[in-house]
Amino acid sequence: MKKLLSLLLALMMVLSLGCAFAEGTPVEITFWHAMGGVNGEAIVKLVEDFNAAYEGKIHVNYEYQGDYDSAFTKIQAAGMNSIPCDLMQVYDIGTRFMIDSGWIKPVQEFIDAEDYDISQIEPNIAAYYTVDGKLYSMPFNSSTPTLYYNKTAFAEAGLDPEVAPKNFDELFEMARKLEVKNEDGTVKRYGFGMGNYGWFFEQWTGKMGLHYVDNNNGRGEAPATKVIFDENGAGEAILNVWQKYVDEGYPYLNQGNNDAKAAFIAGDIAMTLESTAALKSLLTNVGDDFEIGVGYFPSINADDKGGVSVGGGSLWAFNTGDEARQNATWEFIKFMIAPEQQAFWSAQTGYFPITVATHELEAFKENIEQYPQFQIAINQLHDSAPEYAGALLSVFSESRQLVQNYTERLVNGEMDVKTCVEKLAAEINSAIEIYNLTNY
Repeated sequence: MKKLLSLLLALMMVLSLGCAFAEGTPVEITFWHAMGGVNGEAIVKLVEDFNAAYEGKIHVNYEYQGDYDSAFTKIQAAGMNSIPCDLMQVYDIGTRFMIDSGWIKPVQEFIDAEDYDISQIEPNIAAYYTVDGKLYSMPFNSSTPTLYYNKTAFAEAGLDPEVAPKNFDELFEMARKLEVKNEDGTVKRYGFGMGNYGWFFEQWTGKMGLHYVDNNNGRGEAPATKVIFDENGAGEAILNVWQKYVDEGYPYLNQGNNDAKAAFIAGDIAMTLESTAALKSLLTNVGDDFEIGVGYFPSINADDKGGVSVGGGSLWAFNTGDEARQNATWEFIKFMIAPEQQAFWSAQTGYFPITVATHELEAFKENIEQYPQFQIAINQLHDSAPEYAGALLSVFSESRQLVQNYTERLVNGEMDVKTCVEKLAAEINSAIEIYNLTNY
């Protein structure tokens, strides 16, 4: 009955477009996306489904632009001369730049014009992309960081496989018990391993209930002018954990997270940190080798009361000046976030459904039943209040890379924690200052 109702509603929606988009030559729009592999295949399926449903009215041309960083670099370069697309998927840390660019049409304008109900959007997800009460882009693929652990290894080590560590004191204690050595004394399996990923630094700051930058974490009346993790203690607290991680002999797994993911799949590490969006691929690659558990992203300190913020990407509409194309873009956006599409997207990729109504669909319930680990990720999202939406920063891409570079210098013994934080803050602040002088 529910499926029939959904089909009828979809048919009514398409038929209602007859006045706005007459049969004949369809309105063509270009969509730039940043999803490769399985995620890219899911994007293509959604676009093709839209084109089939809106045949003769709207046609979406989709173009893969490489990963998040590559796509972002391309739009930064292209936008100086002309806008190359109507809609683009941009990662979360590009938000401040996109707002500042002057190239976009905030989705809030579409929402207001249509009186579109946005109460269906997860408030903790919408909060990140909302500035001064205005939703600038439409959330699409959202994730949070989580702890993944080998439940089979937990049981073998005498640990409760249903209890994940909540903070790093607990994590290190469990990791020692999970370590397995060969007869020659070399390590066969480490208890824990994590990639050097700047996203985690941002998340730990939020978990401590602290801000990354000034001016209300970049969400005040004025944009951020400097980082404050060097003033509020967040930077030293995080890098002290990194130093302990290295001192205790856990493997350094390079920048990014691919090495950590591969090591976890191979059974070389019993716990790791990754995005919730990695769940499906981890389950697929591990198969029956061991059972995967999921826990909340561990806090630095036992008494941390903050929450996690979303990562991933959102859909940005460009101000092309072509009303027909912009209206078509809005129809496509609404299609992409509709419960049926979000259920499919979530099942195929592991990203959160951004609409609350998706949780009521049988397809989504069946996916949760098949992969109950995903419920933990949803619980973590709902337990993180909107005030922990995360920072907005004009030079976030550069900042994240600098965090990774300086963390690497720390673990290589080039400087101590205090010096590392001071130099890191100074370099990011220099980038912020240059950007602000140029753009404000």
